[in-house]
Parts: sequence; C-alpha cells; structure tokens
Amino acid sequence: MDVPVWVWIVTVGVILAMLAVDYVGHVRTPHAPSLREATRWSIAYVAIAVIFGGVVWAVWGGTYGGEYFAGYITEKSLSVDNLFVFVLIMTSFRVPRDYQQKVLLIGITVALVLRTIFIFLGAAIIENWAWVFYIFGAFLIWTAISQARAGTSHDEEFHENGVLRLTRRLFPTTETYVEDRLTTKIDGRRFITPMLIVMVAIGSADLLFAVDSIPAIFGLTQETYLVFTANAFSLLGLRQLYFLIDGLLDRLVYLNYGLAAILGFIGVKLVIHALHTNEVPFINGGEHVTAIPEISTPVSLGFIVVVLTITTVASLLADRRRRALVATEAEREPARPEQGQ
Repeated sequence: MDVPVWVWIVTVGVILAMLAVDYVGHVRTPHAPSLREATRWSIAYVAIAVIFGGVVWAVWGGTYGGEYFAGYITEKSLSVDNLFVFVLIMTSFRVPRDYQQKVLLIGITVALVLRTIFIFLGAAIIENWAWVFYIFGAFLIWTAISQARAGTSHDEEFHENGVLRLTRRLFPTTETYVEDRLTTKIDGRRFITPMLIVMVAIGSADLLFAVDSIPAIFGLTQETYLVFTANAFSLLGLRQLYFLIDGLLDRLVYLNYGLAAILGFIGVKLVIHALHTNEVPFINGGEHVTAIPEISTPVSLGFIVVVLTITTVASLLADRRRRALVATEAEREPARPEQGQ
C-alpha cells in the first residue's frame, strides 16, 4: 500500500482538527452532555470513520478497504470493553459529571499519542522480525482464554496501576477537586488535583489496553497507515460513546465471550500468517506444502461482524429475561405491613 507523505499530513491534520473541535466546542464549557448530544456526535464520528474507509476502498482497493473496516470494528468493540474500566475510574475518583468529558478527552489524547508510538515501533519490529507474529498470536490466544474465563463478570473495583501510584508518590495532591483545574497553589506551594490524577488513570489504563488491541489489529492488517487510522478513529469517538452507552454497559453481559472469540480468531490468524511468512512447511507425503491456507480479509471481517451481532443480541435478550424475572419476583413478594399497624 503506497501512501504518499502528503496523505499522511492531511490525515494527521484531520485528526488534529477533530480533537480541536472536541476541545474548543465541548470541554471548554464544563457540562454533562445529554443523550441527544452524545447520540448526534457518536453518529458523526462513526460516519467520518466510515467515509474514510470508503475513500480507502475507492483509492487503494477492496482488500485494503476491508482490512481497514475489520481493524476499525475490532478496535471499536475492544474500546467498549475499555469503557467498563472508565466507569470504574470515574466512580472511584468521584469525578463530577460536568467534568467527565474533559477527563476522558485528555486521557484519550494522551493514549492516542502513546499508541502512535507503539504502532510505529510494532511496524518496525514486524518488518525486521517476522517471527514476532508467533508471540502476538500466542498472546492474543492467551488473552482470549482469560476473557472467556471472566465470563459475564466484571471487576467492580478499580485497582491503581504503577503509573498512578508513582504520580501520587512524586507530587503532592489535594484532597478535593478545584473546579476543573489540573494544579493549584496552596500557601505558595503547587499541588496537583484529583482531576489530573484521574486523567493519568484514564490515559495509563487505555495504554494498557493497547497491549491487546495493537497486536490484534496487526493480525488484520500490516499496513501502518491503516493501523494508525483505525486506532485514531476508534479512540476519537470514545468520549461520545461513553456518555451514549453509559447506562447500557451492564446489559452487555456476554461481551467478554464475544471479545474472547474475536481475539482468539485473530490469534490463530496470526499464527497461521507466521507459518507462511517464516516459510515453515507442513510435510505431506514427503512434499513441502502449505496445508493451512491464510484467513482472508473478507472472512475476518465477516467473522467479527457476526460475533459482535450475536453477542449484542444475546446480551440484550438475556438482560430482558433477567429484568422480567426480577419484576415477577417483586410482584410475588407480599406487601410489608406498615409500622404502627
């Protein structure tokens, strides 16, 4: 895939412009977005990502267009799982609703910068050491098993990571929020506020998620441009998605199983690709033949879409049954006598 330098410049410019719109138009005045606002902007960001994919398809062909869409859908589905942790972080730090947009946006911006570094490092490693696909594949299969074992449960408590603990140790921190400020002065001494701490928590948590998502998308495409854009567009819409499905996250009870299936599939795809890339033959009747064909992009894209559809529908049906059961049990409970009767 030949991507001219000017295309990179224009793409980065568009992404920076989208960030500028978020910073100037949304978080400059602290407020909790309404469901209508979150829905409108979520649709807008998804539309931009789809239009970009259409441009890739038209300019570079269906193969690369399919790889982009497979990567974008995978990153978007993995980002939904990230939102569970974001909710825990917001709850643990008791972030006021009006300031949550700013926390998410700055955390996502930091994650975007760090992920970009990871992507270019990963591309350099893959170009020089093709055997790294074995490691990526094995790691994704292990991650898929962990996701499947987690089942329908989600950790209900946020555990601080090393980056966050180091930040607290190095810098004096105020006990309460000071509006939406990151730092403040008390008696002539500079303190950081919980607002900055929670941004570090969001950014570092999302960076940890990159350990799963970057190998996953490299399993769908090895084109650095597509890996970068799929990650960028999925992250840029994450803030709006948080407020849109904040109340629906608990209803996606089978999400872990769906993500496990997708990560396991991509892990197997990476291992097969590694066998071909490193020219490891399968012996059949004394002849060296590649007995296992590589998984094509249309198959990958179809598998991801089908798994996500089944996961979402099954989750919503299970949640509806659970709510109906709870309502039925509530109706059967005898009314408690009032005190004094």
